Amino acid sequence: MDTTTPVRLYDPEFNTDPRGFYRRMRAGHGPVVPVLMDGDVPAWLVIGYRELHGVLSDSDTFARHPGRWNAWDRVPENWPLLPMLAPLPNVLCSEGDEHRRRTRAINDAVNGADPHELRTLVTRVADRLIDGFCGRGAADLRAEYAERVPALVLCRMLGLDDTTGAAVTSDMNALFNAGPDAIDAHRRMVGVFTRLITSRRAAPGPDIVSRMISHAAGYTDDDLNADLIAVLAGGHQTTGEWVGNALRLMLTDERFGSSLFGARSSAREALVEVLWEDSPSQMNAGRFASRDVELGGRMIRQGDLLLLGYAAANQDPGLRSQDEGPGRAANHAHLSFSHGEHSCPHAARGLAETMAVTAIEVLLDRLPDIELSVPADEVRWRPSPWVRGVIALPVSFTPATPQGDL
Repeated sequence: MDTTTPVRLYDPEFNTDPRGFYRRMRAGHGPVVPVLMDGDVPAWLVIGYRELHGVLSDSDTFARHPGRWNAWDRVPENWPLLPMLAPLPNVLCSEGDEHRRRTRAINDAVNGADPHELRTLVTRVADRLIDGFCGRGAADLRAEYAERVPALVLCRMLGLDDTTGAAVTSDMNALFNAGPDAIDAHRRMVGVFTRLITSRRAAPGPDIVSRMISHAAGYTDDDLNADLIAVLAGGHQTTGEWVGNALRLMLTDERFGSSLFGARSSAREALVEVLWEDSPSQMNAGRFASRDVELGGRMIRQGDLLLLGYAAANQDPGLRSQDEGPGRAANHAHLSFSHGEHSCPHAARGLAETMAVTAIEVLLDRLPDIELSVPADEVRWRPSPWVRGVIALPVSFTPATPQGDL
């Protein structure tokens, strides 16, 4: 196989069978793969665990700001991936002291939420959502639960009402699906947060936005807007898919079938295993070489874009013996939260885990006989290059009585 021929990431097979796609890329190209994104825009996809760990650990050589990219002249107008790669004044694009300043602000603002109150909020949101479908004896856990729990919790923590939060959630889905409406969706989210910031500057509240406004980081409105979208994107999309993927695993894998009644012991195990096998953080853009450098046998030129293949790296056969089964995921060396200076902020990671564990525990406590209502191989994955999650997760269960409005 010609190891110089780029792989097209918009090949439909990439979404239908990413694990097989990664195996073939690894066999034909090694740990660093030349790829073409939509519009045949070139990049490198890092799928080797050791190579990706090295990239994430060296923020000087593999820098974050998109202004370093050497292929901007090849980006088409209205490119659907533009919202993911455009230079924005946010924590994702910043470097050095600026990045550390923003990370401190985000950690402090998220940590400002009382842990007990957070668990109570997640439980109340979960119970209210379950009340909405428990009497039917059937539901789509992805659309009616897994996606909505983190969305509603995060929007409330930010200070958004449920109606606005639902609209923002829909736009965030469009953004991550990287379709033709991604740019318009991003514009609408900017508008929502512009209005929210104006409101909170005039009348602060007990929410993340107000705490970030008053933080010593000294945010401008534009900077704060960009960071709020980054926080919501990281917290909602990946956490929702984390919950959905863990529920899919628990409902389809016989190792978990007998433990659904003991969900409190099995939820954490399923959540950790998913971070290895079906990571919601499938791929991320990205890093930009600050100089010419060799990586995985490839010559990366200054300004080249590297896409971070978290899911592929977690499945690197060089990381573990070939005969290990899915149950090997007891350790936390996966890269699903990234690694290094630009990894998921510690406070945000704790928030995501609290939402995910609580959501699964409440659901399986309330509906202990829940079962998948379609064959496991009919569960389809959403067509996103960035996140991995199911399109739908239809289930059935014994109808239950709602607990009432909370």
